[in-house]
Amino acid sequence: MCRSIKTLRPPVLPEEATEDEIRAAALQYVRKVSGFRAPAAHNREVFEHAVDAIATATAELLAGIEVRGGGGTTETRRAS
Repeated sequence: MCRSIKTLRPPVLPEEATEDEIRAAALQYVRKVSGFRAPAAHNREVFEHAVDAIATATAELLAGIEVRGGGGTTETRRAS
């Protein structure tokens, strides 16, 4: 895939991923899949929509993922 995208889940990332980190990963993914670093004006809306959708899906994944031996889900760790 894209080597610029880093793992965003604990324990690889010691803290929870920030919205900026999640959006940066989504942007890198969309750039890789589309083949465009920046979209042309006529593709900007669909490009940004894809980044938003992927960032949302990534945040949902990270919130629900369970790391065995890591004390539960990310949601559980937040409450601690």
